[in-house]
Amino acid sequence: MRDVREWTAPLVRLVRRHRDPVVVQALRSTVAATIAYVIAKQLSPEPAPLTAPLTALLVVQVTLFATLTTSIRRVNSVVAGVLVAIAFSLLVGLTWWSLALVILAGLAVGHLVRVDEFVAEVAISAMLVLGVTTVGSTGWARIVETLIGAVVGMACNLLLAPPVWTEHAGESIDGLARRMRQLMLHMGEEVAGRPPVERTAARLHEARRLDHDIAGVDAALRQAEDSLRLNPRVREGLLHRVVLRTGLDTLEICTVVLRVLARTFTDLTKAREPEPLFSPQTGPLVQQLLSEISDAVVSYAVLVTTDVSVSAESAESRLATELRQAAATRDKLAQLLLEEVQRDASQWQLHGAVLTEVNRILDEMDIEHRSKRLLEELDLHTRAQRARRSRLTRFADRLGAPVRLGRNREDAVGRSL
Repeated sequence: MRDVREWTAPLVRLVRRHRDPVVVQALRSTVAATIAYVIAKQLSPEPAPLTAPLTALLVVQVTLFATLTTSIRRVNSVVAGVLVAIAFSLLVGLTWWSLALVILAGLAVGHLVRVDEFVAEVAISAMLVLGVTTVGSTGWARIVETLIGAVVGMACNLLLAPPVWTEHAGESIDGLARRMRQLMLHMGEEVAGRPPVERTAARLHEARRLDHDIAGVDAALRQAEDSLRLNPRVREGLLHRVVLRTGLDTLEICTVVLRVLARTFTDLTKAREPEPLFSPQTGPLVQQLLSEISDAVVSYAVLVTTDVSVSAESAESRLATELRQAAATRDKLAQLLLEEVQRDASQWQLHGAVLTEVNRILDEMDIEHRSKRLLEELDLHTRAQRARRSRLTRFADRLGAPVRLGRNREDAVGRSL
């Protein structure tokens, strides 16, 4: 019995992950490549038309939007490569110098037709077609196989809806917020005591490394935004995109301010060494404030990554409570720092910088500020969509004007008769 469970455990895990975007994408790619090969075997004169499944694999991207754009570039690259090979085959055969010229011409043409990541595909297609004796038939077969793969790839995305990557982007945003929380907790524990300069400088480098995390989260968010476009499984794609994007923008600003705060603590440590950064009354309050802000950062990430309205309301209520508590702690800290500055004004600039940076983080996560930002972004997207519709309407009117004019003339002639 135990052996059976051990044998079936991987299958059970795979079934549980049937909604995982990675698993869904792997299955969709396999199905598309197989169907493309079966169709190409019937239509292509080649004995092994592997260009069709290869194209289907490249075309069936993670999102429907990327699939459409990739299909066009992929077909253009293959057609351009075949045309280059046919042109060279009429002039020269396959030699080392003609091969070099074909590669150079293929890469140049790829940049001219703007196929982006498929620039090398132009040269590859040209080499493969030039390397055979029957250039014409092989070139036509390669074009047919590419078209089959592209059509099958797009059809699979229409029939088998691509996965939505918002959950993956939400996990990335949540992970970033939790890394920020850990950093703030460590900073609070250290500044409440007497940390060495090396320790605060290490926290500054750790804050700078958050920039790399921002880049990774941004890439995951772009993938999620593409998965929401033209996806039949999503109804309010624009709202999801705006919520996630504005949420990441806010966390990015908070990350920058956190890095500046770490720099302020480092400078304060250098200025007050070997004395503690803050007085025995102020130090624990700074630690408490950073702890409360770190909790608010995680709550903010939960708010922007929550789809269900009931859960979103609960997250918003929790965030508002944590922000009020942090604001009250900040006010107490401001009063204590003011009293310390009145006794010793040697580091008043750095103490003021700490309060300024804390205020900036709290203001960025403010509920009213977030709502205003969402409305501005939605209004901006709405105006952009209206502008695109008006341009399309004007273009359609220009196309329809000669038709309407011709019909009016025909009606006038008919009435005169």
